[in-house]
Amino acid sequence: MNAPAPDPPLADTPAVTATARVHAARNGTATVLPLLSGDGPFYLQRLRDQDGLARIDVIGAMSGPLGGDRLALHVEVGPDAGLRITAAASTIALRGPGTDAATYDVRLTVADGGVLHWLPEPVISTAGSTLYQTCTVDLAPTARLVLRDEQVLGRTGEPSGRLTTRLTVHRGGRPLLDQHTSYGDPHPGWDGPAVVGGHRACGQLLVVEPDIAPAGLPTVLLGDPGGGAQGVLAPLAGPAVLATAVAGTASRLRGLLDEALERALTRGV
Repeated sequence: MNAPAPDPPLADTPAVTATARVHAARNGTATVLPLLSGDGPFYLQRLRDQDGLARIDVIGAMSGPLGGDRLALHVEVGPDAGLRITAAASTIALRGPGTDAATYDVRLTVADGGVLHWLPEPVISTAGSTLYQTCTVDLAPTARLVLRDEQVLGRTGEPSGRLTTRLTVHRGGRPLLDQHTSYGDPHPGWDGPAVVGGHRACGQLLVVEPDIAPAGLPTVLLGDPGGGAQGVLAPLAGPAVLATAVAGTASRLRGLLDEALERALTRGV
């Protein structure tokens, strides 16, 4: 069966430039949100606190990002504050009316004693789209972080669009992780065994925990080599572990990353 054709070009509409901002602070015994500012496609919904963390759900108020859009989300977690951010749905990168790429810039800052769980839904790179996504994280020495980053390369039966992602993490002013990956034609080798090996879903999970002693943690293989989903959970050169996984479907990918998170948080690596 032939793959469906890419979506037709959209009508000529102005590109969107929008920045949403969140500031979490500790106020006595609870985390409060003195700044919760949605913009453009970002609607930020406050949820009931859970496990000592304030919670926000990011809801897309419009389609996108489309080609040419410039979107940003900046999050600041103050000293001893705790915040969990999720999303109501996947981010779907779509082709725009022209050939311009879309950009999505995420900046996360966590102060000493702060906790941030950044757990969005996957980015879906649709045929004909071009998206540059960056995530820059600045952690204080005693900050804690759980970060999940997932990509789905094309909808069912269609090729991937062009997707470039970069994750940069600093802790205490020193680099902890800097990872740059590009998917989709014309990037060379992106579908080869060194990158996704023909899988449609890929992602990673980063856990930064000051109490982790990386030297004492083994590297663990995740998944079943014959089951369509494989990954690895490995310590970094710092109090952190990183899981990287590929799978045939988004649900299988999420299963591997959930397993990695459980192992990391219980030290059962």
